[in-house]
Amino acid sequence: MEMITKLFKNNIRQYGMIIALVVIMLLFEVLTGGLLLKPINITNLILQNSYILVLAIGMVLVIITGHIDLSVGSIAAFVGAVAAIMMVDWQLPAWLAVIASLLVGALIGAWQGFWIAYVRIPAFIVTLAGMLLFRGLTMIVLEGQSISPFPGGFQKISSGFLADIQFSGFGLVSIIVGLVLTVWYIVNELRERRSQRKYGFEVVSKGLFLLKLIVVAVVTNLFTFVLASYAGIPNILVLLFVLIVVYSFVMNRTVMGRHVYALGGNEKAAGLSGVKTKKVTFWVFVNMGTLAAVSGLIFAARLNAATPRAGTNFELDAIAACFIGGASASGGIGTVFGAIIGGLVMGVLNNGMSLIGLGIDWQQGIKGLVLLLAVAFDIYNKNKRSA
Repeated sequence: MEMITKLFKNNIRQYGMIIALVVIMLLFEVLTGGLLLKPINITNLILQNSYILVLAIGMVLVIITGHIDLSVGSIAAFVGAVAAIMMVDWQLPAWLAVIASLLVGALIGAWQGFWIAYVRIPAFIVTLAGMLLFRGLTMIVLEGQSISPFPGGFQKISSGFLADIQFSGFGLVSIIVGLVLTVWYIVNELRERRSQRKYGFEVVSKGLFLLKLIVVAVVTNLFTFVLASYAGIPNILVLLFVLIVVYSFVMNRTVMGRHVYALGGNEKAAGLSGVKTKKVTFWVFVNMGTLAAVSGLIFAARLNAATPRAGTNFELDAIAACFIGGASASGGIGTVFGAIIGGLVMGVLNNGMSLIGLGIDWQQGIKGLVLLLAVAFDIYNKNKRSA
């Protein structure tokens, strides 16, 4: 019991948000009369929030380093506009336009990263300027009008599903994917536990460890079963999964990830320890620009059009997802998984409130209150630990 209490205290924000997400989902499942967890709505939740989750992955790295990026929504809109011109007006192949769009996003990130890392202008100012600059460029490029439609192959980024084999109304491939992911997770956790015990680290009891494996396995297979009963696994979910795995690995297992955390924890100490703080900051913003481009492409593919108003408030939703998911406003703390959980909390709130008919005014107010309470909870726990 003591170990369970210690484990929860050490991961209170992460586990607290998971519990909050479950409670919110159950609450709206009751209030909507069972609509929230229907297969079609679960699929829509993934499709509707995918571009915010992609932004949250990049934004959490920016926040961990102690910075902020207010320009990602405008960059997403600008990249979507550039992609539309290349694919619709110039008739370039979709794959070539996507690569060019990602390069545009990376160059924009490098532009902003240069001013922040090497000229030492605060990120708030640089990205605020970027928000205005690229919103203006979007309107100039589009001449105030929408461009559509995109090629069918490009649209499948957001609206397509993995090829599946139907059997009695269920997709066999989706169910098999759930089983494979379960086996992969269990093997990975067993290897991690074995490694921790080998080097003398404290591990949770066998009973608690088995309970964790069972819960994750059940949730994973229920999720893929729900998807299998509708249209299968969306293409965008595969992309999100790859991004989550890659960025979690980078942040937890590589030198670059440790340098990002060290920079956010104490920039001067990190510099004295040999961390090239300017270089790390620069590449974090290059990465953010690239993921903003990915988000812009996903949104444009879902909308099947590039519009001057695309990306509005994307940056606020991404920042809120990171803070709700446990990132610290002072830097040095945060996880990719936490940002995803925070994004899902916001997404379920949006979807649930829409399903029960709450107006946009109430939705904005409630989301603002949730963000405030999440950050207040973080500060309270931090003060309690330091005391």
